[in-house]
Amino acid sequence: MADFKVVQVLNDGHPMPDWVRERLEKAGIAFSVAICWNREELARHAGDADIVWAYGGRHLLVGENLDVLTRCGAILRTGSGTDNVDVERATGLGIIVANTPHVVTDSVADQAISLLFSLVRQITAHDRFVRRQEWDFRLAMPGRRFAGATLGLVGYGRIPRLVVHKLSGFAMSVLASDPHVSQQDMDAQGVKKVEMADLLAKSDYVSIHCPLTRDTWHLIGERELRLMKPTAYLVNTSRGWVIDEQALIRALKEGWIAGAGLDVMENEPPEPANPLLNMDNVIITPHYSGYTDRYPVDYYEASVEAILDMASGHWPPSCVNPGVNPRWGKLAPPIAR
Repeated sequence: MADFKVVQVLNDGHPMPDWVRERLEKAGIAFSVAICWNREELARHAGDADIVWAYGGRHLLVGENLDVLTRCGAILRTGSGTDNVDVERATGLGIIVANTPHVVTDSVADQAISLLFSLVRQITAHDRFVRRQEWDFRLAMPGRRFAGATLGLVGYGRIPRLVVHKLSGFAMSVLASDPHVSQQDMDAQGVKKVEMADLLAKSDYVSIHCPLTRDTWHLIGERELRLMKPTAYLVNTSRGWVIDEQALIRALKEGWIAGAGLDVMENEPPEPANPLLNMDNVIITPHYSGYTDRYPVDYYEASVEAILDMASGHWPPSCVNPGVNPRWGKLAPPIAR
């Protein structure tokens, strides 16, 4: 393992604990941090790396940039989203694309539920009214109660499954739309598999949990928003570009839906002139669903574990392109934890 090299090429300002370098070097891994901004820098600093580590969302590991990673066997993307990594090209080059989704599952599920509750119960609206000395519950009447309501989940991976578990005491009906998950997989939680159009038309609350891919870009547009009930609320904790923001603005202005809770937007941060910032039926948070008081320890622990696993010849705990034919040849199964 003495020749095994790992380079972190992206970091959006996430402080690295000292123990990260110590653990990797103790395992005989040559580790360095070289933040890269272009193809040339990537080639210079990581062209001979076995693992290229991205802790950030900038689009560097895409297209022909990957061609300079002549020795790379894996790209590690800390977090759940891999939309800033060209997974298709990496797969063609025999590069594993690993991530650490289990780190954010619990907190993102909490955030989705929090946004939903805040919207339906009009919590932020009433907070504003009370601070202006307007003590009148009729200024923002809550939406329908949760018992008996229908929750629609767009995507049915780790996070929405946990949302269902956490909301199990609220006596809601749950629908889910996910082409990659069977009804049999949903049955255990009493979730009904439906097509997207049915989900949007029947749900009182819609929560988006799909990754950003070519197929999910603007998945929720004008057509989809018009299918929703005018009393329905939309929550997005996945990626901003899954929703056509201009269509959403129209939907909120014209009353196609009742409101939206957004932790993600098309452009982050949004422009000051973005109409969503001035809408009373919208709650916006700064893409922080995945963060808790354990950040960044949990993120780095999961990333280091994935690196150590791969360096010892095992598949990572989470791989977004499991059908890849690895440059490294045959790998052992993931290490059970």
